[in-house]
Amino acid sequence: MKIDLPKSMFSRITRAVVEFELIDEGDKILIGVSGGKDSLFLTYALALLRERFKKKFALYALTINPMFTKDFDVDAVSEFCRSLDIEHTVEDVDIASVIKASNKKPCFTCSYFRRAAMNRYANSIGANKVAYAHHLDDAVETFLMGILSSGQLNTFTPKTYLTRTEITVIRPLVYLRESEIAKFTRKNNFNIIKSPCPIDGTTNRQTVKELIRSLEKDFPNLFSHLSSSIRKSALGDLWEAPKTLEQMRKSYYSYLGR
Repeated sequence: MKIDLPKSMFSRITRAVVEFELIDEGDKILIGVSGGKDSLFLTYALALLRERFKKKFALYALTINPMFTKDFDVDAVSEFCRSLDIEHTVEDVDIASVIKASNKKPCFTCSYFRRAAMNRYANSIGANKVAYAHHLDDAVETFLMGILSSGQLNTFTPKTYLTRTEITVIRPLVYLRESEIAKFTRKNNFNIIKSPCPIDGTTNRQTVKELIRSLEKDFPNLFSHLSSSIRKSALGDLWEAPKTLEQMRKSYYSYLGR
């Protein structure tokens, strides 16, 4: 397959790799490929980087079958990976049964078991890095979800070292918007697999995605402002962390006495 990307997309992916030092000489990178537009695009983009970069690295791909359906067909994904000269493997992980037997939130459970399976397989083949297809929209949505659901200012980082598994997670697409990935995959006829998730399109993330779109009607620069907010340099004046009763005891008595 002839691989190419628009200059703007290639330069921003390269910037992410260079700025966050995502790829090193001799890396063995395992790509998480669900079959959706983002992960297929990531696989395609990394194949292009392997072709153009001076640093040499190897690519592998893994698809997790969460067993939500009995007809999870990933032949198209395997063929796509073969056309890019990337070894592709499918691993069944019965996440559906775990969710059914658990009282925990399904998205959290699914994500946890997917990541665990990815890391386990990466260790088994000697891969030192795992690549995920999270883009800028994902980072912004995660940031806003943290504020709304837990009152915390956080999001995922472009590069994360996992001490327990000694694997580094990388996200080379963090400077790309979801809309441009969708446009590219449509234009180039990527064979995208429909998500087998039974609650696809009804999650909290989808709600936040729609909230951002709605607010942008009144605040056109909302997304760019949110994306700027995920940087540590964006922190302005914030309150100190709440003090404990013990920390306030002396001051308390100075006001009210013993």
